[in-house]
Amino acid sequence: MRKNGPVSSVRSWVMWGIGVFAYLVAVTQRTSFGVAGLEATDRFHASAAAISAFSVLQLLVYAGLQIPVGVLVDRLGPRNMIAMGAFLMFLGQAQLAAADSVAAGVVGRVLVGAGDAATFVSVLRLIPAWFPARTVPLMTQFTGMVGQLGQLVSVIPFALLLHSTAWTPAFLSLAALSALACVLVVALLRDTPQGRARSQSSGGLRQIGHTLAESWREPGTRLGLWSHFTTPFAGTVFAMAWGYPFLISAEGLDRGTASAVMSLFVLVAMVSGPFFGRFVSLYPVRRSSMVLLVSLVTGAGWLAVLLWPGRAPLWLLITLVVVMGIGGPASMIGFDFARTSNPVERIGTATGIVNVGGFVAALLSMYVIGLVLDLLNASGFSRGELYGLEPFRIAMSTQLLFLLVGMIAVAVVRRRARQAAGITPRPLARVLWERSRRGNR
Repeated sequence: MRKNGPVSSVRSWVMWGIGVFAYLVAVTQRTSFGVAGLEATDRFHASAAAISAFSVLQLLVYAGLQIPVGVLVDRLGPRNMIAMGAFLMFLGQAQLAAADSVAAGVVGRVLVGAGDAATFVSVLRLIPAWFPARTVPLMTQFTGMVGQLGQLVSVIPFALLLHSTAWTPAFLSLAALSALACVLVVALLRDTPQGRARSQSSGGLRQIGHTLAESWREPGTRLGLWSHFTTPFAGTVFAMAWGYPFLISAEGLDRGTASAVMSLFVLVAMVSGPFFGRFVSLYPVRRSSMVLLVSLVTGAGWLAVLLWPGRAPLWLLITLVVVMGIGGPASMIGFDFARTSNPVERIGTATGIVNVGGFVAALLSMYVIGLVLDLLNASGFSRGELYGLEPFRIAMSTQLLFLLVGMIAVAVVRRRARQAAGITPRPLARVLWERSRRGNR
């Protein structure tokens, strides 16, 4: 792998800015349905499971395409993939704007998922080509941080537009946003600085299979996958599907307060992102420990809300969103495992493998929550309140199982990754104790 990489310049920042704008737009499209869940229930006359199917299928497509996208970005370059993704999201949101049935709406969200899938991995692939290696972890965090502003676009201006106008003009506005991103990428974005050859994979299906196998064989790639499985999914589920119904119908918040609470995801990401980037640069051996710590805190936040007698107070709901918001920047640690464990020609493929993790966890959790809500309603437990507090408590508690599975997997795989790299870190407790003793002298 390259030790230093290219020298950053004004042009580097311009290229990154175009790429990260396309990612911001992709996040807006991804999370837009999360603020339209109640309107979608009325528009399509659908059950909770049917509404969750929109986001589940979108994420299923997203997760299923991550490895193919990783392979393609290594072969075709980021610019082509980002432009293709923006065009697909334009088609998807235009389709959803006109949809008047569940089937037609699902087609739109599937297209959005496909376009979204092509974006993030491709933008990450740009960074090592335009910035020095020492700044890549921090630039990766900046990418995720700025991209999360797209969620703010969906929970404030898009939500206001949806509630003040109607379904069709609101979703057509999102389609226009993706069209703008596509034009900018095609016109201005370049994969690498002029004169710098792009590392491209070549060969046929056999070579692709070999690249996939080599990427998966790296324990660091698998550690990245499980890190990404565990840290961001709770926030993704909350933002994309069940956050608004939970806050409004179960916890009794008004729409304005719910939007304000949801917007904290972005603020938390912007504040905590640089910290995680700096932490990864300074303490690479402790990356997996940070993953486990963030996952543990996420589980504790949900337990506090779910076990609170009656509706949780606003401060506790805010705390929960803050805790889940940290999971997004923390999930970027998974991509750093992929970057440091694979040669440059396999980074796209390895990143795609890692990116599968969080979205597989999210789509499974999202579907299970909707299924549990419907089962409780059908059994009479909900007493006619599909989105009541008690049914939601039971349904949301299923996320804890996914957290537990992910944390166990991280603990197991990191041992293998450290053995493969010949790393034997000193116990963290001893390091902290020795530092505290030195500080007291």
